[in-house]
Amino acid sequence: MQYIAIMKTATIPFVRVDPEFRAEVESVLGRGETLSELVEASVRAGVQHRRVQAEFIARGMRSRDEAHRTGEYVDADTVIEQLQRKLDEARNRTAKTQE
Repeated sequence: MQYIAIMKTATIPFVRVDPEFRAEVESVLGRGETLSELVEASVRAGVQHRRVQAEFIARGMRSRDEAHRTGEYVDADTVIEQLQRKLDEARNRTAKTQE
């Protein structure tokens, strides 16, 4: 016999806020959106942001370690110039699509 495990839902701890803030939050809810949906979406976005941030830091630490190991570094001015070129190219593409 095979059993399929069904996950139960869980709750996120309640957060106490002052009435003015709750009113402000409720004032920005979308049509048909509940406060619970907004809180869940906000928590999910926060988790995703922290995950991306942690991955970014981990890549930077690996890059730093590799630079220490090899002694190969890229001058900051060179990096900034390359980033500026990429930004300029992206802005040009955006400007062309808006014409």
